[in-house]
Amino acid sequence: MKKWLGNLGVVLALIAGLVAWTMLPWYGVLAVLVALVLWLLLTRTGRLALEAAKIGIASLPQRWGPSAVIVVGIAGVVGVLVAMLAMGAGFEATLKQTGNDQTAIILRGGSQAETNSVITRDQVPLISSLAGIAKGPDGRPALSPELSQVVNMVTKADHTDANAQLRGVGEAAWTLRPQVKIIEGRKFNPGMRELVVGQGAKKQYVNLEVGKQLELANQVWTVVGVFASGDSHDSELWADADTLGATYRRNAFQSVTAKLDGKDGFKKLKAAMAADPRLKLDVDTTRHYYAKQSEGLSKFLKILGTIIGGIMAVGAVFGALNTMYAAVAGRAREIATMRAIGFRGLPVVVAVMLETMLLALLGGLVGGAIAWLIFNGYSVSTLGNNFSQVMFQFKVSPELLWNGLKWALGIGLVGGLFPALRAARLPVTEALRAA
Repeated sequence: MKKWLGNLGVVLALIAGLVAWTMLPWYGVLAVLVALVLWLLLTRTGRLALEAAKIGIASLPQRWGPSAVIVVGIAGVVGVLVAMLAMGAGFEATLKQTGNDQTAIILRGGSQAETNSVITRDQVPLISSLAGIAKGPDGRPALSPELSQVVNMVTKADHTDANAQLRGVGEAAWTLRPQVKIIEGRKFNPGMRELVVGQGAKKQYVNLEVGKQLELANQVWTVVGVFASGDSHDSELWADADTLGATYRRNAFQSVTAKLDGKDGFKKLKAAMAADPRLKLDVDTTRHYYAKQSEGLSKFLKILGTIIGGIMAVGAVFGALNTMYAAVAGRAREIATMRAIGFRGLPVVVAVMLETMLLALLGGLVGGAIAWLIFNGYSVSTLGNNFSQVMFQFKVSPELLWNGLKWALGIGLVGGLFPALRAARLPVTEALRAA
């Protein structure tokens, strides 16, 4: 019973330690590392633990096979975890880059995305007269009424059908989005069935090279230009709003994007819109609007990555446990000899833990390096809130690599603790007889 209660206490302390470890910021980890180094160098027990660890680490080349199991297992956990989180981070970064605090997007009240929003044409003059909207160079309100039409395209990767967003805009859209630059060809001409396509859409779909023609709504459209924006607009096709509306028989817009007048422009616009009973519309900054579009998928990928990483981590922990138990059993005579000449339990525990943590650190570094080399900047697409594909790149950030490294060290802590306790509790006479 006493042994059982002792093991239960160790498990509970381990769980609490792991929770605290995952929440620890970098400077907290640095403080723990500094404290450990000082203890190893300045105390007698620490120096004994360091000497015992040197003996174990020196024998690692003789146990490279079992040691590789720990390194490879932890590298796999870290690689998968970082890759999954990098997908969510990349999608979130792409949508956050799309908006800013100087522009606002106006949708029908209660609409979560442009596809389910309707703004009638007679509401546009009312919106343009509201306070909070800046004036353009021509002295007129700087706003852009826009259409959003989902169209069917064929992907280059596997020639399957996919949804793309075709945005109907006017000249004001280019002024409100100065990051959108033509990199090939030219802009479309008003009144013509001409398209300019984002560089991401060009890479993803067939027949979007300049000069190519495609059929949309039984009408032939010509691609006349390619633009780059560095955000989610890279996945879109742009056309003249009036021409698009006539083609699809649309007599209303889906959204209105407006430039805000100064720092308090958004507050003024929101208050003016709420005061007009004819406008049952919602307004939000484009930065906040596009950030909300990424929340669902980013949260899902984070949860999924954590679950998959957790399942793999359990396997890696068992691999580390088996390896370190075998290492302790194989070194029973060596450990017993150290105990006999004065090494107490704590130095032996720390020595085995340092050996395991070193292998875990190596596994974490390998896994993080693999994730960065393979996935950082890797382009994929996923379905956005407008039911159209959004191109984005995986983003393996230093923060994700750091989190992966903390996972690796946490696995090493769990995988090494119980074998270390067994080594410290190993009776000297029994170990020497067994050897």
